[in-house]
Amino acid sequence: MKIPYLKKKPELKSCHNVTWEDNYSWIHQENILEVLKDKNKLDQEVKEYLENENIYADHHLKDTKDLQKTLFNEIKGRIKLDDESLPYKDHTYEYWTKTTTKGNYSIKLRKKINSSIVEEIWNGDQEKEKLGVEYFGVGDLEVSFNDKYLGYSLDTKGSEYYSIFIRDIQSKKIISPEIKDTSGSITFSLDDKYIFYSKLDDNHRARTIYRHKLGSKVEEDELIFNEKSDAFTVSISLSSDEKYFFISTSDHNTSEQYYFKSDEEKPKPKLIKERKKGVLYSVNSWDNKFYNHTNENAEDFKVEISNNLEKQKWTDFIPPKEEVLIGGCTFLNNWILRSETSNALDKIFVKNIKTGLEEELIFSEETVTVPGVSLMQRDKNTDTVYLSYSSPKTPSRVYSYNLQTKEKALVKEQEIPSGHNPDDYMVERIEYKSHDGRLVPLTITRHKNTKLDGSANLLLYGYGSYGSSMNPIFSSTRLSLINRNIIWATAHIRGGMEKGMKWWKEGKLLNKKNTFEDYIYAAKHLIDNKYTSKKKIIGMGGSAGGLLMGAVVNSAPELFLGIIMAVPFVDSLTTNLDHSLPLTIGEFDEFGNAKDIKEHFDYIYSYAPYNNIKKMDYPHILITTSLSDNRVLFDEPAKFTAKLRDYKTDNNLLLLKTEMNAGHGGKSGRDGAIEEIAVDYAFALKISNKI
Repeated sequence: MKIPYLKKKPELKSCHNVTWEDNYSWIHQENILEVLKDKNKLDQEVKEYLENENIYADHHLKDTKDLQKTLFNEIKGRIKLDDESLPYKDHTYEYWTKTTTKGNYSIKLRKKINSSIVEEIWNGDQEKEKLGVEYFGVGDLEVSFNDKYLGYSLDTKGSEYYSIFIRDIQSKKIISPEIKDTSGSITFSLDDKYIFYSKLDDNHRARTIYRHKLGSKVEEDELIFNEKSDAFTVSISLSSDEKYFFISTSDHNTSEQYYFKSDEEKPKPKLIKERKKGVLYSVNSWDNKFYNHTNENAEDFKVEISNNLEKQKWTDFIPPKEEVLIGGCTFLNNWILRSETSNALDKIFVKNIKTGLEEELIFSEETVTVPGVSLMQRDKNTDTVYLSYSSPKTPSRVYSYNLQTKEKALVKEQEIPSGHNPDDYMVERIEYKSHDGRLVPLTITRHKNTKLDGSANLLLYGYGSYGSSMNPIFSSTRLSLINRNIIWATAHIRGGMEKGMKWWKEGKLLNKKNTFEDYIYAAKHLIDNKYTSKKKIIGMGGSAGGLLMGAVVNSAPELFLGIIMAVPFVDSLTTNLDHSLPLTIGEFDEFGNAKDIKEHFDYIYSYAPYNNIKKMDYPHILITTSLSDNRVLFDEPAKFTAKLRDYKTDNNLLLLKTEMNAGHGGKSGRDGAIEEIAVDYAFALKISNKI
């Protein structure tokens, strides 16, 4: 079944006079952002193309329908459906969330401290049913400081344009007009008379902070802060000691911060430090001191301290370490907790404020774990916190931990209702040499009975952009592949920050190809060491990880049996040339500026997946996208698929599935998310001949 697609003369032109040799620009539209808001504006020919591709994909996955149901039931069977989170103790109430067997969305509960009467203040399933929408994305749920009001934000299209609502909890009445086109974040003032929020501009960029007086008209909202740069986005937060509001504005590479006192009647934000290109900083306030988490003169960050912000005198509090990423601080009256990351592994440290002594918290014998710490209550006069950890084979465990006595008690363990034995699985952390000799971490998880003789299929997951680290967390969904003798490997490639800021810098801008080479060399290492063989590897990545998949499949298709790309950034040159799109300008320091700098144009052109499709054999490919995705517009995977259909010389599967009512994160709701995973895994098992 051949899917027809249109061929028209390309409309996009480069300032560098590159001759476009393809005819697939037809799907890129001037009004693409309008389509995200109103699907009725979608060009009819484009709509038919997407619908035909869905029919084609469903036809070729028809033999996996029973398997998809089996996978869905397996994955859902590993989730404790009727579950409750641990409580967080506020001044008057304890708050927590729960899920139910039948529900797809969370329920927010509370009860007064020392009371047994439980009050339901939010029910996601009921709210969705009341609105009668297919997509239901909750951006924020915030309770006012006086516990009277619930602020919530909703996206009902998947486009990440959130509307904010303020509801009286007791009467359940909306007390303020709907505030449209926001980023979704809600911050109450301490007196509960106002909320602060960020407004999205016409290009879906959060560049303004407004203050809304509860009960007043939206037109009367007061502009608190206006960011002039198209590349920066803004947010607002409350300091740890609740004495200040901090406004942060940043792109991926540079930041700037402003502050005003939390009790100011007419807020006038004051600058902390002027922005310097490449310098990131974040100031917090605690115990009449200010703590700055920054990479200024500290590539992998440090924490410095000052007694005031009017006459700043910063001294090192946590000094920098080479290729060790220093995290920010969490404050209690007597303790400061912080994190470090090195070689793709996290550590938690606690400092006794009175003695100045600091130690690492170790509470597992496993070497590959993801530790975490969170506060149990708003009152910081406590020695007790929640400590957690998980590993690729061990579900999450949370302990109540006393920092003074070092006593701990297990308070919550992730339950796997269908059963799980960690001893059935093997986890390895190895390092391999990339093309330039750099050692790259690789986390491998497999069933203990899976043979290491090259016969096993292997799923190789990667991302490698924006400094995002791939932590070796526990995932109950992956067991559906691992239990069928498909090894799961995560390559901690450059472009992330698993080995510090240098690791990120070596995988962006004119170093971006290191990301792709690291991934290809991971595949080669796994083949050479008999974890798998050529044509038995399934590559997987989403968003910028989809860029990774597109680049490596053009470069080394012979290594792979299949590729799974989710909302993939595969037409990266065209997007980079279009400065009206939401993310383009803010990503100049990540990918470059192809429109204004010829060196950047040539470099991106040399690896952009869409521009480097060749007439050759490709592995099986599954591409998924969403019509309302505001981050990676649906035209990218659609164009990529259309061109690839014409160029590829094999008979392998090339499937494009477009969710017509979803966003960058896919379908909303628990069942919707599981359904999408089931399709990906069914595809992997189909091409591995395991159905």
